[in-house]
Amino acid sequence: MALSVSALVLFGIILIIFIRNKQIKIPHAILAALFGFMLNQSTAAKPIQDFLAQVAKTLSNIGT
Repeated sequence: MALSVSALVLFGIILIIFIRNKQIKIPHAILAALFGFMLNQSTAAKPIQDFLAQVAKTLSNIGT
């Protein structure tokens, strides 16, 4: 659960930076958000979550 919240915050910050630098327009940001919601409801959501969890686990093991 912590990974999901952290990833959400990270992606939100990146999105805000892009909008502020005018590298991404508001309609594109809305489209990206809608794509994320649709992807979350698809059958690809579980493998993506598993992959991100494995990446987080690998990165945490690198420091130890």
